[in-house]
Amino acid sequence: MTDTLVSSHKKEVIIGFERRFVMIGERINPTGRKLLAEEMARGDYSRVISDAIAQVEAGAQMLDVNAGIPLADEPKILAECIKLVQDTVDVPLSIDSSIVAALEAGLAVYRGKPLVNSVTGEDERLEQVLPLVKKYNAAVIAISNDETGISEDPDVRYAVAKKIVERAADYGIPRSDIVVDPLVMPVGAINTAGVRLMHLLRRLHDELKVNTSCGASNFSFGLPNRRGLNSAFLPMMIGAGMTSAIMNPLHAEDIQAVLGADVVMGHDPNCAGWIRRYREPAPEGSAGGEGRRGGREGRRRG
Repeated sequence: MTDTLVSSHKKEVIIGFERRFVMIGERINPTGRKLLAEEMARGDYSRVISDAIAQVEAGAQMLDVNAGIPLADEPKILAECIKLVQDTVDVPLSIDSSIVAALEAGLAVYRGKPLVNSVTGEDERLEQVLPLVKKYNAAVIAISNDETGISEDPDVRYAVAKKIVERAADYGIPRSDIVVDPLVMPVGAINTAGVRLMHLLRRLHDELKVNTSCGASNFSFGLPNRRGLNSAFLPMMIGAGMTSAIMNPLHAEDIQAVLGADVVMGHDPNCAGWIRRYREPAPEGSAGGEGRRGGREGRRRG
């Protein structure tokens, strides 16, 4: 069993094989959101704050924070966003940037143990990011591509993940602090993407013994009824061993799929999480549900 602990200054979250699936909210990301990008670039973070609150209220246990805006001062914006989000909500954060200086700026202001998003298998990227992960005692998302690009062969992607785990060990970073992103390919373009991903997830779980994450929405890209497809994709990947995902918690179908998968996997003891989320409140002024059931049963026995 592998547990990956991340934390804010107020709360710990554990990503693990026998744990409830961890939903990482994706919405604090200006990519494809023109208005958000414009606001963040001029220092208006009101939408960042409202998105943080909405995602946590919807059920996200962590939030991904990205400030990738062309021609903007990404290190400054990312650090400011991280400080504001941590002042607003209590969940741990994933610090998301392809720019090493931005990652370090975010790590320098973070309170707790964050998840760094991300490192790839390229030697140069490993040498830049892994020392930061060690310096700031962070966990890190390891993306299964390298200098050769993204392979369609899941066994090649496994080899890249294994390389990252081994290189991280050279820096004193344990495999429990590595969450592998096996790379979700769009099934509309590659019909066997789901089958290959399940094969890879099982190897990562059984052989490499690492936790995993993904950008869940990539699977349904370009297809109609994306919510329906994602709600089928997520439980099947959870069954294959996936332990977290960067996703949109504001989509009720996706949340329901994840919570249902937790029940099926035995990761929601006594179905408590499912019941809290979906039970209907008792009518105002009535007795509790248990009392009503007891009364009916008593009448049937009589």
